[in-house]
Amino acid sequence: MTMSVRSRLQARLPAFFLPVMILTVALAGCGKDEGKPAAAAGQAGPAGAQRGQPEEQALPVAVQPAARGDIARHYEATATLEAEKEASILARVTGVVEKLLAEEGDEVREGAPLLVVANDEYRLRLTQAEARTANLRARFERLQAMVAEQLATEEEFQTARSDLASAEADEGLARLNLSYTTVKAPFSGRVTARRVNVGQNLAVGTELFVLADFHPLLGRVHVPSREFARLRAEQPVDLVLDSDGTRLTGHIKLISPVIDPTSGTIKLTIEVDQYPPATRPGDFAQVKVVTERREGVLLVPREAVLTDKGESVLYVAGAPAADPQAESAPAAGTQVAERRVVELGFTDDAHAQILSGVAEGEAVVVRGQRSLKHGATLKILPAGTVEPAAAGAGAEAR
Repeated sequence: MTMSVRSRLQARLPAFFLPVMILTVALAGCGKDEGKPAAAAGQAGPAGAQRGQPEEQALPVAVQPAARGDIARHYEATATLEAEKEASILARVTGVVEKLLAEEGDEVREGAPLLVVANDEYRLRLTQAEARTANLRARFERLQAMVAEQLATEEEFQTARSDLASAEADEGLARLNLSYTTVKAPFSGRVTARRVNVGQNLAVGTELFVLADFHPLLGRVHVPSREFARLRAEQPVDLVLDSDGTRLTGHIKLISPVIDPTSGTIKLTIEVDQYPPATRPGDFAQVKVVTERREGVLLVPREAVLTDKGESVLYVAGAPAADPQAESAPAAGTQVAERRVVELGFTDDAHAQILSGVAEGEAVVVRGQRSLKHGATLKILPAGTVEPAAAGAGAEAR
């Protein structure tokens, strides 16, 4: 009985353990599969991590070599442009305005008629004076002949001479007053204001017109007295109109010989000969007076210079420094940003003078520099081009 049961169990064991063995083999296979990637990852180790690191992206920038040039120091001030000549034209006789021959805005030449005053009365006065003069001249000539023949006394003759001179003066005054009834331009210019109307009764001294000569325009500024030694007549001056940004060129016409004791300044009169037709007296202008000029100095574009923690800095495109621990040398032509602290001299709207920190001919970054760091890899753009990414990066303040 016992042997019979044992025999039956032995016959059934393979069938019973077969699923268990299959499951055991499967689990062992899974363990091996999981271990292989781990081992592979472990074998890849640092090398795989190095290969997985992204290469540093080259930043697009534009460069320009530091070069020699001229630069000047300016004194800046604000001036109001004025007409060189401006005058109020006044009535010189009494009467009624008969005709207006000029209007505001008209260009007139010297001697051109502007206004006519009713002059019948003045013409009659002149005629009366002319008749009296003619009468006294005839009397004077008769007495002159009679004195020669001793038919009149010297006293009578001198009285006739005096009366004739007085009559001639009265005639001249009457003719002058008649001429004043036609008001004429005292100089060439433009009528900037008309103060009277036709039919208006005038008194002597009534303002009739305002006349201004716009050629040239003048501006007056006050500069510190310490600049006096550097100022010269006919020295060029730059101006920028506040109204539309137009740039003008003028020159120093007059330099005051005295210093204002209250402000310690000297008055300069600036003359502007050429300007756009729309420019008018009363325009404000930013004036730049050259007080010192330096020639043949090292210059870079002003936009290349940044201020960082109180220092003036810029970036120069140069070759990367050799790294003895590096497995391979940098690619040929690779350039990196080199941060330089510089000392500045004069600056103007376009350039900055470099006293130290940069050598002539070095490639200075002029676009995209605001996003740079020392050692950053650079992509040098062709001259005159800036990629949008570089322009955007350059606009970001650090």
